[in-house]
Amino acid sequence: MNEHNTHKHSKPVTLRLSGQRLTLVDLESLFGRPVHLEIDDAVWSRIEASRRIVEQIVAGGETVYGVNTGFGHLCNKHIDLADLDTLQHNLIRSHAVGVGESTPDDIVRFMLLLKILGLSQGHSGVTRRTVETLVNMLNHDILPIVPRQGSLGASGDLAPLAHLVLPLIGEGRVRFQGEVRPAADVFAQCDIPTITLGAKEGLALINGTQFMSAYAVAILVRSRHAAKHADIVASMSLDALRGSIKPFDPRLHELRPHPGAISVARNFRAMMADSEILESHKHCTKVQDPYSLRCVPQVHGASRDVIQHATDIVEREINSVTDNPVIFEDGSAISGGNFHGQSLAYALDYLAIGLAEFSSISERRTYLLLSGHDELPVLLMKNTGLNSGFMLPHYTSAALVSEGKILAHPASVDSIPTSLGQEDHVSMGATAATKAWLVMNSLETVLAIEQMCAAQALDYRLPLKAGVGPRAAHNTIRQAIPHTEEDHNFGDDIATSLALLRSQSIVEAVMMDVGPL
Repeated sequence: MNEHNTHKHSKPVTLRLSGQRLTLVDLESLFGRPVHLEIDDAVWSRIEASRRIVEQIVAGGETVYGVNTGFGHLCNKHIDLADLDTLQHNLIRSHAVGVGESTPDDIVRFMLLLKILGLSQGHSGVTRRTVETLVNMLNHDILPIVPRQGSLGASGDLAPLAHLVLPLIGEGRVRFQGEVRPAADVFAQCDIPTITLGAKEGLALINGTQFMSAYAVAILVRSRHAAKHADIVASMSLDALRGSIKPFDPRLHELRPHPGAISVARNFRAMMADSEILESHKHCTKVQDPYSLRCVPQVHGASRDVIQHATDIVEREINSVTDNPVIFEDGSAISGGNFHGQSLAYALDYLAIGLAEFSSISERRTYLLLSGHDELPVLLMKNTGLNSGFMLPHYTSAALVSEGKILAHPASVDSIPTSLGQEDHVSMGATAATKAWLVMNSLETVLAIEQMCAAQALDYRLPLKAGVGPRAAHNTIRQAIPHTEEDHNFGDDIATSLALLRSQSIVEAVMMDVGPL
């Protein structure tokens, strides 16, 4: 996946915030595309009302964390009224200490959107001007350079969010129209004035879980597509390996009614309809298939249930107030822990495990396809010895699966105290997020390799027709990748197969014939 501009020339998608709860379905259409955001007057009114409460607190001289105090370990240091603006600017500058590779543009767009969504709840006390500036950045597709490393996922995503909002005060760098430039220059070009942050605003901007949440949303959008694709590719392998449809019988799954398994079994029954290959071995002596075929509903289904569990948590999170302190309509400001990313950390670790298992069982099916199982040519090529066949694509698949197992080890069980002990338990949710993203990338490649091999194997079953789903997938793949009986640059085929997968053209072709998956 292009780490920065997935759909560089896409037309912006319009989203209007009117106080509604956003869902993953709402955000799916935005992924990888520029966004044009509009905000209703009722939302602006609650943002402005929250700001008036902060101004009343400042005028009244009440001591409130982050409004007129230092931060973290320095929370007992009172800040004079004349220095409150400087306090907020210093906060942003001092926290912009992220390192490592920059976050993909698709994630940064979601970070901007989710930060605006959180501030629009009316409990953060920021000015309308600050939110308008964030909206202008999103609508002009001005994407800050946000290093991936540096967040502990506890006081929110402090370092990544500081980099996200540096441009508001004329600092930092952004990617604009494909070039990385100083933010101040791009703001001037787009006629967007930089701003002076008032009391509490800097804290509201960098407290929050929008780095973790943005990654989680993007991974979930991709994982929902990958789950469908995994079923399709597995159905190709099932037909190519002359597997049995009996393990997908609905009566079996009614006795152990996990929703994911029921859905996967239903998908397979639809996709395997009209298979002449299935019919050809209906009365063979084989008793059972290997687990990687027979247990697809149980394994794919469990991963689907993980995706749904993570979706429930992430949808709650993105519609929540996750900064600190939180401002209430009665004029109170409560310091709490809504910025702590533990829920997201668990969900992202769990999600990484579910995605890694999609990869693990896919690699086992690829191995079966190459093994000479059920009269297929060993290594899926007739003249091996002179040719290595599909041996090396399987090596790549095995390497990615092994790496995925390592990355699936949880980050959320770790914690390390910071801020001289004030922040003495952290979630490590940002690490969980970036790990899960890498597992997601590998999964798509592992599936792309299996579908290459399954298409090659199905060629050897001709003239018998595969099921309606595998047939549609096979036809789509063969329009881009020809059958081969000689070694060549398989790396090019893997890249083409991966591009097909990410374009969703195979899923769309199959669903045209079998309906929703």
